[in-house]
Amino acid sequence: MGGSSCGPGAHPIHLRPPHFAFSDHHLGNLGPHSGPALVRTRCSCHALALAWTFSYLLFFRALSLLGLPTPTPFTNAVQLLLTLKLVSLASEVQELHLAQRKEIAAGFSKEPTLGLLPEVPSLMETLSYSYCYVGIMTGPFFRYRTYLDWLEQPFPGAVPSLRPLLRRAWPAPLFGLLFLLSSHLFPLEAVREDAFYARPLPTRLFYMIPVFFAFRMRFYVAWIAAECGCIAAGFGAYPVAAKARAGGGPTLQCPPPSSPEDAASLEYDYETIRNIDCYGTDFCVRVRDGMRYWNMTVQWWLAQYIYKSAPARSYVLRSAWTMLLSAYWHGLHPGYYLSFMTIPLCLAAEGYLESALRSHLSPRGQQAWDWVHWFLKMRAYDYMCMGFVLLSMADTLRYWASIYFWIHFLALACLGLGLALGGGSPSKRKAASQATSSQAREKLREE
Repeated sequence: MGGSSCGPGAHPIHLRPPHFAFSDHHLGNLGPHSGPALVRTRCSCHALALAWTFSYLLFFRALSLLGLPTPTPFTNAVQLLLTLKLVSLASEVQELHLAQRKEIAAGFSKEPTLGLLPEVPSLMETLSYSYCYVGIMTGPFFRYRTYLDWLEQPFPGAVPSLRPLLRRAWPAPLFGLLFLLSSHLFPLEAVREDAFYARPLPTRLFYMIPVFFAFRMRFYVAWIAAECGCIAAGFGAYPVAAKARAGGGPTLQCPPPSSPEDAASLEYDYETIRNIDCYGTDFCVRVRDGMRYWNMTVQWWLAQYIYKSAPARSYVLRSAWTMLLSAYWHGLHPGYYLSFMTIPLCLAAEGYLESALRSHLSPRGQQAWDWVHWFLKMRAYDYMCMGFVLLSMADTLRYWASIYFWIHFLALACLGLGLALGGGSPSKRKAASQATSSQAREKLREE
């Protein structure tokens, strides 16, 4: 039940004191005098790793054009996760090099930085991480640091797995039944038939709702099962005090237990490998929040390695860049791009309109606003899901045209209204909030 083995490619390693916690931002804590050379090295390493793995994805998906056998869906799933892992590992190794260079420049050795790798992994260790049986086809994504902490768990027998597994697994049978029922009553193939477009407009509008419902139920079952596989192996378990994040791992330092009794007395969670928050996905209010609760470990990867290094400062443009690369990572089908590139428009529309109107409403008005916002958020996801499942440009545009591209036009209207009323983008609102907080702190100090 613990993490004493790593599956295929298991190999002896040098045991080191485990580090139960690390921070997503420890690169930023290297200090203001790390120097431009270190920044350039970090950026070039990240860019090269991303360029190489994404270039290989293009070759991998174009094999049929070269007269070679097309990869199976299972092989494609493995390749997708390999891409995430290798980019993440390259960044972790670069972080280690930067920290070592800083120590040399400072002339003394510090305690290990929160979450830093103890050493550069060997080729065998890299292969073992890349092809570890945990989540190899379905995810969730996890960093090499998480994998290493699993291997070096000092008292794996004290890590609970049965009860957390049952708590995580109980909704899966219900979701499975709902998927079978909804996909049977509302088959996706019906949308590709000419007879579908002879149906009344309300029927065509409604049809995308059960299609997205079946889509969600299918992924809920798959991701819950993947999480349960991790939990059964004791993978991704950290003390609750470490405040682990999905994908990234712990964010607070938590000393390792010194005895089996100490380990058994700790409360653990598996937030590091949580890939789906079903309630949050269905009932959060905003499009922006819905993205955070869906495929959570991959969302962390996108935020850490794509969004933060995007060639733009604007929140909307950064989101567009992230969605573009996310669509490419998923595949080359035009439906992915049509769906993912609709998200930045929806994000901009809800951000500008919300900042222009919601804060001026009464508490009851804000509650009504949130209900309407939630309803439109779900319809936007219904609408975008059709591109994700229909895949082809012709089928996607045909369906969207049959319902008059209403989400696109609604988002444009909301964006225009928000701009006319003086609403601000999320990045500007965040900057304004930080400025206000700073001024308040200065005033308190003066008083």
